[in-house]
Amino acid sequence: MSDVIVIGGGVMGLLTARQLVQRGVSVTLIEKSEPGTEASWAGGGIVSPLYPWNYVPAISALASWAQDFYPQLVEQLLEETGIDPELYPCGLLMLDPPEFTKAQAWGKAFGKTVQAVDRAFVQDREPAATSAWQQALWLPYVSNVRNPRLLQALNVSLLQQQRFSLVKHATVERITPTGSGVEVSCGGERYSAARVVVCAGAWSAGLLASLGLQLPVVPVRGQMLLFGARPGLINSIILKDGKYVIPRRDGHILAGSTTEEAGFDKSTTADARALLLQHAFDIVPALRDVPVVQQWAGLRPGSPGGLPFIGAVPGADNVFVNAGHYRNGLVLAPASAQLMVDLLTGATPIVDPAPYDPARAREPMEMI
Repeated sequence: MSDVIVIGGGVMGLLTARQLVQRGVSVTLIEKSEPGTEASWAGGGIVSPLYPWNYVPAISALASWAQDFYPQLVEQLLEETGIDPELYPCGLLMLDPPEFTKAQAWGKAFGKTVQAVDRAFVQDREPAATSAWQQALWLPYVSNVRNPRLLQALNVSLLQQQRFSLVKHATVERITPTGSGVEVSCGGERYSAARVVVCAGAWSAGLLASLGLQLPVVPVRGQMLLFGARPGLINSIILKDGKYVIPRRDGHILAGSTTEEAGFDKSTTADARALLLQHAFDIVPALRDVPVVQQWAGLRPGSPGGLPFIGAVPGADNVFVNAGHYRNGLVLAPASAQLMVDLLTGATPIVDPAPYDPARAREPMEMI
């Protein structure tokens, strides 16, 4: 019997487990397939909300904490596992961003550099970028992380820990509070712990429904493309009209992303490919001559306003949830996991936990 069972082996579950183990807590992680193969793998790895000024301050608070924490996290993982998550401080260039003045005001309020730049700056930094824009902003503090490598490193690191055990290819059928703890049923197996944390992304609502909580978290499909480009074609994340291209250190370029209500269908489509190609070509015309080497889809855990649910499940003793991060799972994960572990262990929370309280799911809420 472990102290805590974590359900879900994405970035949220892996980091929650990691931070619990680091505090001396024994953890069993239950994953329905292989760790790190769902939305966390499928995302672009931008360590920032796309338009951060359009989110509530509670999201900015988590994002700021996580952005400061990421460098030491990847350094620790590289030392522990030999796997480099490739945190790349490439900056974010926004072309014709909405609410230009509001964006600059947000930067001042949160101590982030949001710099208006001219055509000479853009031409010097990104000569391959389109010239079809009127205004541009430069956010030099934004990085991207190679999320499949981050997930691999987290998994390898955890498997080295004596207080950690992994149960994979196990579908959770029921979570049952027992008074003295919680029991989790998976097929013919039952696992017991003092507490359970549901970190199952888009699948979290289904797991919690039997406990009487109608968590407003739904799957939102996002499709992406990978270009086999040469190193140096672009040097920054470039964002325009809600779509982006992301440089990797090896030269590959990610292009994303769609936002589709398709249930739990992770199929890729020709329509999405055409849309992403057009946006990518609009941002960097030279990509017309670069082959697409992969297309894939993932299911984001959509929630009202993209504000995650982090904390105790109301009416269910010893059951907690850390889910509903929508498009910002990778950037918020270190902070969300830290806050979840603070609440579990009675430590002083890194931020005020009230805005993320799952009890708000019982109130009328507008979906994304």
